[in-house]
Amino acid sequence: MKPEVIHSVGSVSKFMFVVALVLGVVAAATPLAQAQTFSVVHNFSGGSDGGVPYNGFTMKGKMFYGTASVGGTANAGVFFKMNEKGEETVLHNFTGGADGANPEGELIKDKSGSFYGTTTAGGAAGAGTVFQVTGKKETVLYSFAGGTDGAVPVAGLTMDAAGNLYGTTSQGGANGNGTVFELAAPKTKGGSWTESILYSFGTGTDGSVPIGGVSFDAAGNLYGTNSAGGSYGYGTVFQLVPGTPWTENILHEFQNADDGSVPYAGLVSDSKGNFYGAATQGGANGGGTVFELTSSGGTWTFTVVYSVPGWGISGTFRNLVLDASGNIYATTHCDGAYNAGTVYELSPSGGNWTYNLLYNFTGGADGQYSVSNLVLSEGKLYGTTLFGGANGNGVVYEVTP
Repeated sequence: MKPEVIHSVGSVSKFMFVVALVLGVVAAATPLAQAQTFSVVHNFSGGSDGGVPYNGFTMKGKMFYGTASVGGTANAGVFFKMNEKGEETVLHNFTGGADGANPEGELIKDKSGSFYGTTTAGGAAGAGTVFQVTGKKETVLYSFAGGTDGAVPVAGLTMDAAGNLYGTTSQGGANGNGTVFELAAPKTKGGSWTESILYSFGTGTDGSVPIGGVSFDAAGNLYGTNSAGGSYGYGTVFQLVPGTPWTENILHEFQNADDGSVPYAGLVSDSKGNFYGAATQGGANGGGTVFELTSSGGTWTFTVVYSVPGWGISGTFRNLVLDASGNIYATTHCDGAYNAGTVYELSPSGGNWTYNLLYNFTGGADGQYSVSNLVLSEGKLYGTTLFGGANGNGVVYEVTP
C-alpha cells in the first residue's frame, strides 16, 4: 500500500481521524513525563487572528512572524507578528483571490527585513502564489498557473546571494508530480520576477510530490526530499546540480523499513555541510526517522540518527532545528501518549544520540497535532499546533528544553 500524501487543511484532519478510528486511541510506548516549562502563549480563535497554523515562526529581532492557514477577514489565512507574550498583530489578511489563500510554508526574510512565503491556493489561477510582505504591504511575486509551471506550493522558500528564490510545488510540472522552481529577482527596479522550472518530478523512479523545500550547499547544488516515488514508492532524497538543464541525482530511496518513509520535511545543514532530515513513518520504532547525509569524495552516505516512537504517518512533518551544540529539536504530529503529538530533542554524545521527550500534547487546552517547525529564542522553543487550545483552532506554545 502506497502512502497517502497530506498537504491541505481538510485532508490532514480527515486522514488523522480515519487513522484514529482504524488504530484506536492507543497510548504509544512513550514516557508520560511532561516538561514543567510548557506553556500556551496564544490561543487562535479562527477569526480575525487566524487559525490552524501549519508552520512555526521566523524571527526578526525578538518578534515572531508567521502565518495561519485559515481565519482573517476572508477566512483565507493571515500573516502576523507576535511577541513572546502572545500579543499578535495581523499584518495581512489573505482574501482568497489574487493575493493568495491558505499559507502553509515557513517564512524567510531578506537583509532588508522583508518576508517571503507561499500560499497553497488563490492567485490568478487558484493554484497558489509566492508573496512578499514588507511592513503591512503584501505583493504577489508569482501566481502559479497550475500547469507545467507547478501548482500548490506547500513548503517555504530559500534565497541565494543574488536575492533569487527557490522552492517546490507539490503538484503540476511536466508530469503533474511536482517541481523545483526558481523565481529570479528583477534586474531593474519595478521589474517582474521570472519563474523557471529547474526540474519536474515523476519521470520514473526519480521521486514525486515534494512537500518540503530545498536547501543549497556551498557549491550551489540544491537538496530536498520527495514524499512519494522512487523505486519503492516511499519517497527519495535528491540533489539537483546546476546546468542547462539541471540534473538530478538520487541520494536515497526510502523503503519503509528501518530507514523510514514518506519524508515531508526538507533538509537542514550543519556547519560541516552535513544534511539532516526526517521521515514521517516507518523506522525501528514506528514513528519515522531522523537521518543524516554525509559526503566524502563526492559520495553521500545515508545514516539513521534515531528511530522516533510512534505509529503510521505520525512523525515529524517540518524541518528540524539544530542548535550551536549540535542538538536537534523537532515535533511529531500525532504520536505520543495521547496521540496528539510531541516535542522532542536528540542530543549527540560519543557517536550516539539520546532521545529526550520534552512534551506530550494531550489534544486539549495545550493543543493538538503539531506539524510546526520550531524556533529557538533565548533558550526557549516556540511552535504551533494545528488544532486544540481554548478555541480548537490551534495554539502558540513555549517549551524550555
